[in-house]
Amino acid sequence: MTLRKPMAHLAVPVALFLLAVAPTASRAQVAAGTDAVLPLLVTRGHAPAAALLADDPSGTRYAHAEAEGEDEAEVGRDGTPEQRPEPLRRADHFRAGSITKTFIATVVLQLAAEHRLSLSDSVEDHLPGLVRGEGGGRGDDGGRGDDGRHITLRALLTHTSGLADFTAVTGGTTPVTPRQAVRLALALPPAVPGRFFYSNTNYVLLGLVIEQVTGNSYATEAERRVIAPLRLTGTSFPGARSSLPEPHGRAYSADGSDVTDLDPRAAGAAGELVTTLPDVNRFYGALLGGDLLGPRQLREMLDTGTAHGAYGMGLYPVRLPCGTTVWGHNGRISGSYVRTAATVDGRHVLTYRVNTDAPEDPDLEPALLAAEFCPRTPRRP
Repeated sequence: MTLRKPMAHLAVPVALFLLAVAPTASRAQVAAGTDAVLPLLVTRGHAPAAALLADDPSGTRYAHAEAEGEDEAEVGRDGTPEQRPEPLRRADHFRAGSITKTFIATVVLQLAAEHRLSLSDSVEDHLPGLVRGEGGGRGDDGGRGDDGRHITLRALLTHTSGLADFTAVTGGTTPVTPRQAVRLALALPPAVPGRFFYSNTNYVLLGLVIEQVTGNSYATEAERRVIAPLRLTGTSFPGARSSLPEPHGRAYSADGSDVTDLDPRAAGAAGELVTTLPDVNRFYGALLGGDLLGPRQLREMLDTGTAHGAYGMGLYPVRLPCGTTVWGHNGRISGSYVRTAATVDGRHVLTYRVNTDAPEDPDLEPALLAAEFCPRTPRRP
């Protein structure tokens, strides 16, 4: 992928806007910390615009930041000046990338609770003959990393299957069918089974398993089981629809190209979701609060033992400097990056997003999470 060129119109000053509900002394302290970090996603992270939404028992807080000033306006490929970035609005729809994986994992765990599948089932049990590669990857138990007879659904959920990532071929921008994605992955050398290796192929296969078990698409099941019950009115699985629902802003790839319109089949069950900031927070709060899964399934989701501490099932933990561990996921797709983190009880949730592939400075995300969840800890983003 082409490295992002510096965007001159992202030079300071940066506009920062904050809306808060029911502020308290502690909330004001948190806001001061995140207010300092959020604009850095623009000035140092080179995102055209950034926004966050935080929910906790004291209230809801929304903030956004974007570049101001036309003294160093960017000139487009056609020689005309580019417009300044528009603010990211709270109600905007955006592509959520791998946030999709948490929805898919939730559906699979619900099916397990209903005894319609077992996490110990093999891929072969549900999709016979589909995963039979020619690679030679073997785990400590001798199992091949590309043979569905030796890959369990638990391994798919925890990214320990050893399957290669099909997006290494497509770049995450070329639309493919789920079975095409699997074939592309099987043509690549497998990773080592039993070790954590993040692969979008795993969740494409889980989407196919959901269809095989229920007779419905993963989108239909997620809508019925998650989206409708939680009234996530801004969340959808767009299928082949390349446009975003209104309202929405613009999305830019790493080279500055406008990629607002994108065929979601490039990601499928691994990253198709379109959503809004309020919906993301509502979903993770409900999930971790026990509204979607029973205690046993939620414990399974949060168990990182299979992936040696790196990943649960559609969620992963991050331990912050103050000792707090937050749970969530990130999502990256061309023109959009989002990160959600929440306390394990779901009572405090933060989601931030930028309208480009990802912030260029990797230190900014940990700083933002620490500012939100560790307000008394010194930070140096």
